[in-house]
This record gives sequence, structure tokens and C-alpha cells, in this order.
Amino acid sequence: MSKSFYHYILKHRNPKPKDPIQKLANDIFNDIGFPKASTDYYELTNYLELNGYYIDTMDTFDRAWQNYEEEV
Repeated sequence: MSKSFYHYILKHRNPKPKDPIQKLANDIFNDIGFPKASTDYYELTNYLELNGYYIDTMDTFDRAWQNYEEEV
């Protein structure tokens, strides 16, 4: 995978999020510590579990990651 998850998720940003993935995208964009270059699922889940105070459920990230893998 050449495109990082961060660059993938940014296309889902929406000022008025209509679903959890759009909200996640907004929150990741605003997280200055998010590992922007990562393409590694385990690195990202570890980061979110330790620092992702904004994520309500890891299920949202898992769905976004599955979409990322299918598209990239």
C-alpha cells in the first residue's frame, strides 16, 4: 500500500459528519500526533487505543481500515 491511511481517511472529512467514519476522519485530521505516514494496521490501532480519546469505538476504525484496504 503506497497511500497512508491518514491520506485515505482525509477524503471522508465533512464539516457536518453524517456517519461515524466522517466523524473519525474529522477527529484524525485534528489530531496532531496521529501517525500520518503509517500504512500499518497494528501501529494505528495501538496509537488509537492509547491516544484516540476521540474514538467512540474501534469498530469504526476497523470499518474504515477495511474500506482503505479495498480501495488502496
